[in-house]
Formats: sequence, structure tokens, C-alpha cells
Amino acid sequence: MQRLGDSPQHNGKFGRCAWTGLVLVCLLLTSAFVIPISAQDTPPDVPPQVGSRPDAPTYALHGPYWVGTQTFVGEDVDGPLDMRVWYPALNSSGVDGSISYTMHWKSEALGFTRDQLLVLIAGHALADAEVDLSAAPYPLVIFSHGHTSESPLYAWLVEQIASYGFVVVAPDHKEQNFPDAADYPRTTLARPVTVARSIDYAEMLTAPTGALAGMIDMEHVAMVGHSGGGETTLSVGGGRFDLAGYKALCAPITADSPWGYQNQCTPMPTETEAEMVNILGLATTPEGLWEPLSDSRIDALVPISAPGVLFNDQGLSGITLPTLVMSGTLDGTVPFDWGSRMIYDHITSNQKILVAFELGDHQMFTSTYEDAPTTVELLGNDFYSLYSDPVWDMDRVHDLANHFITAFLLDQLKGDADAHAALATEAVSFPGITYEAQGF
Repeated sequence: MQRLGDSPQHNGKFGRCAWTGLVLVCLLLTSAFVIPISAQDTPPDVPPQVGSRPDAPTYALHGPYWVGTQTFVGEDVDGPLDMRVWYPALNSSGVDGSISYTMHWKSEALGFTRDQLLVLIAGHALADAEVDLSAAPYPLVIFSHGHTSESPLYAWLVEQIASYGFVVVAPDHKEQNFPDAADYPRTTLARPVTVARSIDYAEMLTAPTGALAGMIDMEHVAMVGHSGGGETTLSVGGGRFDLAGYKALCAPITADSPWGYQNQCTPMPTETEAEMVNILGLATTPEGLWEPLSDSRIDALVPISAPGVLFNDQGLSGITLPTLVMSGTLDGTVPFDWGSRMIYDHITSNQKILVAFELGDHQMFTSTYEDAPTTVELLGNDFYSLYSDPVWDMDRVHDLANHFITAFLLDQLKGDADAHAALATEAVSFPGITYEAQGF
């Protein structure tokens, strides 16, 4: 039986929270057949133009730049914060760029030690590589990971973006929101502040005396995030909290409701509201829509598997930036109708796209098990679901997601006409993908 996302010719190989499993740890398809180029046939200054699978669509193929990565330490609300950066790099030695990232699952509250929660994620980047200034400055992309994970879980995506001539800055957010998601209100408010500080930090990096001097185009900035990071993306992009609407949505939810709806209403809206008011030092809950936490420096948004419930219909209408919304339609953590469907229908952007992976679940946008086996080795087979999807081939998911996201960023931040054309409704036809677009 074919898995959804497999083509007839080729069988390829953390919402509020971004976890499923034993616990909730909270393209234009071209007609040309692309043959992978072997390392010995590839000039050292040109990376192989391949995707995860041989049938990868156009913008899923590796871009024209080698990718470098460095980790810096910035200052956040709660003290020092790791800022991981991916960027166009030089590779004069012609090495293949294989790398192993260390990631911390932030879940000690569940009874694990920190050592048990340090895992390895395989990637393809050059550690501390020399910058490639040949086409600098490059547009900036801020990436926000799902709750309790860190950015290396999405190495497949951030590396791909950087390979097309972008600088990706990914703060490793701080949170401990288990058990019972007790830290969720604080995290919800802290993350947009972290994003703003990350943009500030990028400006320091690209300054004449910075570590990435001259590399970053601060006039063209996009925000990308998965799950809780997708919610952060909506918040900094103009979404406004609507706690009254949130409470109304959650009122009918009971212990018999599907788990995803219960998850979106935990902690319960009244507790969420009280804690958010307390954190902000407000005397009372604001009437109607809350003041936005948006950042005017951001030009485009990519919320992936993002919940819309804190904003609801009215709060989402404040989003006018070009937006690419993406998720699976059977997301058990963020129900589709409370996530991507709600977001796409109610944002008021003149340019917006919805990419829906039919029957896809929440974890389809994380690393594959092949790239991240140590979580299962340390914590057990029940955690395999963190790196898999019940229906889709993960490599196909990554190729399709890379195609749409890369094309969108090229269009919005670089004005690439070919990328814009690849996003037109008539240009998109992939099995298992439901596609809607306005302004393309």
C-alpha cells in the first residue's frame, strides 16, 4: 500500500504543545528528473541540488548556497538565551556539511533528568563556517520552535531556507509547561518579546563590528514558527488576544471531547485569562480585543500547525501581512478547524495561502526518526510518534513544506517572479495537498 505523499514512481524513504505519543510533551512539480550529483563531481563552492527524495519539487531542492551555522548568546526576559543562526556560507574545502546538533527537550517536570533530555539531531550545515558575502545582505527569517523543543528539531527547514540566501535566527525559547501546561500563559506573553529581541540581536550581528557584519538585510524580515511557535508568529504578526471568544469556544468542551480540543482549552480559559492579566500587571481583563504584541519590522508570516483559539475570529482579523498557513487536516494537537482553517478564513491579508496535508497529524513537520533516533533510544518507543506521521512519508512532507515555504519567502522578501508563479493556484497539483490561495 502506498503511503500518502508517495508518488507512483518513487516510494521514498512540539499548538499549544508540540507533542503526541505516550505523553503530550506539550511544488510546482517539474517534468525534469533531477539526478543527485555526487560529491566528487561537485565543485567545492556549489552544493548538490537535491531534496529529501528523488521526486522533490523545485524549491525543495537545496539552494545555491552552502549553509553555515553558529550559536550566539543573547539576552532574554529571563536572562541569557541561545540564538542559533543559519546563513549562506563558504565551503572552500568541499566537505559534505554533515552535522549533529544537540537539543534539549525541556521536560524535566515529567520526571526526566536533563541528561536524559539531551538528544542529537542530524543536519547538513557547516559549523562556524566563513560567511558568504557574495550576494549580501540577505533577508532575515526569525524561526520559533514548538513548546518544550528547540530549533534543531526543524533543521531540515531552517537549513533549506538558508540555502536560498536567507539568514535564519532561531531563539531557543525558555519554558517548562508540564504537567498541566501551568507555564503556558507566561510563555505566550514572553515569546513575542523574545522575537523582538531576536530581531534586535540580528541587527547587532550584521553591524560593522558584528560577527556577521554586512550579512543581514534588516528591511526584509519574515517570521516562521511551528505549533506554539506558529501561535507566536500570529501574535507578532498582528493577531490580538480575544479571551472572551476563547472562553466561548471552550465552553462546550468536556472530558468526552476529542483530545485536541481539550488540549487547546488547558489550562482552562478563566485560569489562562487570570494569569495573563497578572503577568501583565493589569488591574482588570481588557474588554474586547487585547492590545497587539506585533512587531512592525516583520513583513511576512508562516504559521505551521498553529492554534488560532486565543485570537478567535476577531483577533485574527488584525493580521494583514502576507501569510502562508500550513498544517495537517487530522492534527490531534491543534484541531484543523481551530487552527489553520480558522486562521486562513479570518486573517484579512490581501495575500494568503493555505496548504493542508490531508490526513496529516501534528508531528509531520519535525525531524524524521532517521535524523533523531536518540530520543527514542533514551525515552522509549512510545516517543517514536514525535518523529513520524501515521499516514504521510515524512521525507515527502519535508520536501513539499520546503517547496511552499521557500517559494513564499523568495516571493515576499526577494520579489522572485518565478517563485511567485509557483504559488499560483493553477501551478499547484500534488496528491494529498489541498491548496487555497488569494493574491497569487
